[in-house]
Amino acid sequence: MTTMTTEKPREEHAFEADVSRLLHMMVHSVYSDRDVFLRELISNAADACEKLRYEAISRPDLAPDGVKGRILVTLDDARNELTVEDNGIGMSRAELIDALGTIAKSGTRAFMDRVEAAKGDGRAELIGQFGIGFYSAFMVADRVDVTSRAAGQSEAWTWSSDGKGTFSVEPAAADEAPVTGTRIRLHLMEDAKTYTSRWSIERIIREQSGHVPVPIELKEKPDAEAAEVTDGAALWAKPKNEISDDDYKDFYRSVSGQFDEPLLNVHFRAEGMHEYTALAFVPSTQPFDLFDPERHGRMKLYARRVFITDEADLLPRYLRFVRGIVDTSDLPLNISREMIQQSPVFSAIRKGVTGRILSAIERLGETDSDAYAKLWGQFGSVIKEGIYEDYERRAQLLKLSRFASTAALEGGRTLSDYVADIKDGQSEVFYITGTSIEQLKASPHLEGFKAKGIEVLLLTDAVDSFWTTNTRDFEGKAFKSVTQGLADLDKVADAQVPDGEKPTTSSEVEGFIAYLTETLKDHVESVRASSRLTDSAVCLVASDQGPDRQLEKLLQGSGRLKATSKPVLEINPSHALITRLAGLDDGDLRSDAAWLLLDEAMVLDGEKPVNPRAFADRLGRLIDRVLAV
Repeated sequence: MTTMTTEKPREEHAFEADVSRLLHMMVHSVYSDRDVFLRELISNAADACEKLRYEAISRPDLAPDGVKGRILVTLDDARNELTVEDNGIGMSRAELIDALGTIAKSGTRAFMDRVEAAKGDGRAELIGQFGIGFYSAFMVADRVDVTSRAAGQSEAWTWSSDGKGTFSVEPAAADEAPVTGTRIRLHLMEDAKTYTSRWSIERIIREQSGHVPVPIELKEKPDAEAAEVTDGAALWAKPKNEISDDDYKDFYRSVSGQFDEPLLNVHFRAEGMHEYTALAFVPSTQPFDLFDPERHGRMKLYARRVFITDEADLLPRYLRFVRGIVDTSDLPLNISREMIQQSPVFSAIRKGVTGRILSAIERLGETDSDAYAKLWGQFGSVIKEGIYEDYERRAQLLKLSRFASTAALEGGRTLSDYVADIKDGQSEVFYITGTSIEQLKASPHLEGFKAKGIEVLLLTDAVDSFWTTNTRDFEGKAFKSVTQGLADLDKVADAQVPDGEKPTTSSEVEGFIAYLTETLKDHVESVRASSRLTDSAVCLVASDQGPDRQLEKLLQGSGRLKATSKPVLEINPSHALITRLAGLDDGDLRSDAAWLLLDEAMVLDGEKPVNPRAFADRLGRLIDRVLAV
């Protein structure tokens, strides 16, 4: 051990503003069940023990006696106190200030950063072990004292705070601190006295922390004998027939930090070229960070039951909602995160785990339609990111996907269902993208398809505009947007409109189309008669070669596209309004009508008129003209 050189006085510090806000949220809104504080403290303690075990591989002097990790919970009813103590890696003075005085960063992230930074000389600096969950202690305590001694050091420090804006740090007497590790003493609030009850605490430990990989002991009072509550056996290492559903649920909650029940668990051991065990869960509710821009997964990686990191990308980003662990004996312990990601062993494990999880999701869809509908409702928009990103598994992901369509507004249609019901002569899977089912149902682009009984997929997730552009086909049927290019519906068998009754375009309407083309040339690529409209007079479509209209809007809204391309204006040649306008002789009225038709099409497409002021003026002139008759 290093020796203490100078005695440092008690120091007062102010919490960062973010911590003060976090403490307020933690106490008043983050958790509705105050019992969670104990799970959070035990989880931190277990991480500290695991990290010391990792460090001791390269520095045996940190644990000279090969001491195994241990967590001790002590109750003191007389003083209304609860203590959680571990013999893990501990913290120095600077680490106490950094970990508990600023907005809590991920302990594991900092740990791996230090390991990588120190790999040149074979040493890893010690870190604080706390995450945001530490602050949940203030839900039940009006003061928290944290006494810690970093492994390999003689100095011990005490951090103390009432959670109301400041904290103090001062040296701890040698006989008041753990030999190595951290002791957290909670001075409980009056309404939290139940947390000094052995029965209550033992129940919470078994329910919420029963499967942490470090033994947990409980002392009913300070001078009592400690009794083991959990044995620290890794759940994933047990045979599946020895694990109950409740065991799985408890472990899921401890590893995910959520309180729902998993929709699906995937537990298997792979043997052969690479050996590893995986235990993964699909939640029944969306994790709070599901749409985090970084979109990292939350699977934990162990090597021979030693925790390595929870930042290795064990699953592709479109499965980032999955929670769980992978434990392998094929990766060395002293390996950095970058080296892990580049390892061919890691790549093989990643591929194997991804395949098993997708297969399990596929089986759920075949055996339990209700559970699958819930899974898809929560995570379908994320899974579809894989159709865009993961070419290798695109076919499998397309089969997993479920859609709403004009044949099933509530959703649940598979592409296999669509292809099975496809019309004679139909060579495409038709779809339309937008922001809501109601908006899409009202789209004029669907009219001709509905008239012919052609099913159209109704796609409302932003990612739909992307995967449909780089996915060529499904079972030989190309994907085709009904808002893009010509709608050649004549080749599709039609039981409702007999052959020979296709609407024709009169010469008068042809002349009106030519007039519209010239008048609106600065705003539309072209004007043409439509085969997709039956009830509406006009609509806008994307050109045959350009991107889909909805995709253009998304790209422009995100700053990735400066301006959208000119659309094509389609008119319904048999619509009464069009035929009457085509016969107009009044030049001014004809001009106003041309612009109003474009504005109408813009509004139907979810956009503002080209020029709102000019639109209002034209509409006013038209109303005056009608009233004057």
